[in-house]
Amino acid sequence: MSDAGGPYLFDVGVIALAHADTPVRGAALPYVRDAIAGDIDAVVPYPTLFGAHSVLTTYYGLSITDASRLLENFMEAKRVRWYDGMPDDVVRGGLSRSSDANVDGWDGYYAQVAIDEGVETVLTIDDDFERFDAFDTEVVLSPDEFRQLDQFLEN
Repeated sequence: MSDAGGPYLFDVGVIALAHADTPVRGAALPYVRDAIAGDIDAVVPYPTLFGAHSVLTTYYGLSITDASRLLENFMEAKRVRWYDGMPDDVVRGGLSRSSDANVDGWDGYYAQVAIDEGVETVLTIDDDFERFDAFDTEVVLSPDEFRQLDQFLEN
């Protein structure tokens, strides 16, 4: 892991990648294991699980049943700080951040949650979070690992 500090917000891509059988799974899995063990202060918004479910079933080829089981098991992690809010101010803030940074609405939402929760680092496979100055962004895949993942997804 990097020298960046926590707490860490986990993005959809990291959760999905850690739960999928891909050649680059190892880039995300240590973060999830550390979160489960309580070795890092992890913030995971509940909507991340639905996004990860979609990625697991749509792109990584898991059955709906298997994806649901894996993510339900992950939900048992008691040391993860589960973010269950979707209050008006967070939604509005997320949409505003989305517009200002020209990123997807979900990324704006996650950025707003990160700010509200005092997150220092967003763990992601998406470099769009680098557009935000309020926290650090750690892209868990190297360029070579991105290529490996793309090749895996093409097959």
